[in-house]
Amino acid sequence: MPIPFENDRRIVMTLDAGGTTLKFGALRGGETLVEGLSIPTEGDHLDGCLSAIVRGFESVKGALPEPPAAISFAFPGPADYPRGIIGDLPNLPAFRGGVALGPMLEERFAIPVFINNDGDLFVYGEAIAGFLPYVNGLLEQAGSSKRYRNLFGITLGTGLGGGLSFNGELFLGDNSIAAEAHLLRNLREPGINAEEGASIRAVRRVYAEAAGIDLADAPDPAAIFEIGMGRAEGNGPAAREAFRRLGEVAGDVLAQALTLVDGLAVVGGGISGAHPLFLPAMVDAVNGQYESGLRRLYARAYNMEDASQRDAFLRGEAREIGVPYSSRRIVYDPLARTAIGISRLGTSRAVAIGACAFALARLG
Repeated sequence: MPIPFENDRRIVMTLDAGGTTLKFGALRGGETLVEGLSIPTEGDHLDGCLSAIVRGFESVKGALPEPPAAISFAFPGPADYPRGIIGDLPNLPAFRGGVALGPMLEERFAIPVFINNDGDLFVYGEAIAGFLPYVNGLLEQAGSSKRYRNLFGITLGTGLGGGLSFNGELFLGDNSIAAEAHLLRNLREPGINAEEGASIRAVRRVYAEAAGIDLADAPDPAAIFEIGMGRAEGNGPAAREAFRRLGEVAGDVLAQALTLVDGLAVVGGGISGAHPLFLPAMVDAVNGQYESGLRRLYARAYNMEDASQRDAFLRGEAREIGVPYSSRRIVYDPLARTAIGISRLGTSRAVAIGACAFALARLG
C-alpha cells in the first residue's frame, strides 16, 4: 500500500508533458506549491525539448521554499518508464532510438527521477485521493461494509488513455505498457482500435457525418456538447449521437477491462465534462448482453453521476442469512456491482497527485 503522502513534507517537482506544451508544478503532500508554468514542447527538436524540460524544472526549483526530494512526471510512451528511457514517440518526432531522459535529469538535479504514462498517473491519483476514496466514503456513510481496492480508468481527449491501480499500487506491467486502452478493439468497427471511436476526432467525425457537413466545418467537442444540450445553435440530434457513440465504444472498453480487473472505473480527460451526453450510453454498454443472452460483465454497473443509480449502488441487496446447524446469522450481499463515474480531482491534479505519491512511495 502507498504511504500516506498527505502528511509527507518532502517536495516533488512534477511535469505533464504533451505534444505542444510542457506543464510544470510542485507538490508537498496534497499541497500545490508551484503551478501554472508552461513552456512549448518543441517536440520536433530534441535539444530544444530537452533544454525546455531542464529550464522548466530549474524555474520550479527556484520558486520552492526548500530543495525538492524528487522529480516525478508524466511523459508519452512508448518508453521504458522504470529506467527513464523514452522510445520512438509518434507525437514527439524528435525522440528516436531511445532517449535517456530520466538519467539525464538525475545527473542535472542530483535527485531521483520517476517517469510514468499520464493515464497511469491519472488513475493512481484518483485511487489515492479521488474517485476510489470518494466511493468508499459514501459506502461507509451508507452503513455498507463493502469496500473497493481496485480502480481502472480512462482519459478521453486527443486520444484514449488508460490506467490501473491494483490494491493501492500502480500496475505497470512487465514492459511498462499496462492498460493501453487505446489498443482495445473498437466495438462499432472491430477492424480498428477503440481510440478511433472514443476521442476528440471521433466526436467531430460522427457529428460531421450525422449533420451532413464537411469534417473541417465540425466544431470542437466542447461546442458540440453545448449544441447537444440545447444551449448553442447547431444540429442537436447529431451532437447527441456523436457523444452516444463515444459512450458506446468507451463503455465496451470498460467492460473488457472490468471483466479482468473487478473494481471501479473512473473517467477523465478533456471530454469528460460532456458526461451527461455519453455516460448513460457508457454504463448501458457495460451492462449489455451478448447475442446468447449472457451478460457482458458479471457485475452490474451503476452510474455514480445519477442520484437514483448511486443510491441503488450504495444500498446493494444486503440481507441476513442463517449459518447452517447454528443459531448465528450473518450479513450477505449477493449483488456483485461496480460504479462508473467522473474524476473527483480533475485530470491534471490527479496526474500531479499520482506522480507525487508514486515518487514518495518509491523513496520510502
